[in-house]
Amino acid sequence: MYLINEDLARAQMAARLGEAQQWHRAHNLTRARRLSRKAEKAAQQARLALARVL
Repeated sequence: MYLINEDLARAQMAARLGEAQQWHRAHNLTRARRLSRKAEKAAQQARLALARVL
């Protein structure tokens, strides 16, 4: 009986760890997309500023 509870606890812990890792990957992807958009916007502004100067 004790081994069954231990196996169940271990399986639940592994599932929670998997969920946490999946959340972290999604969070990192979201942050990367946000930074990419920010960089694209800055590049566009730099191109516009350069075009005004020329």
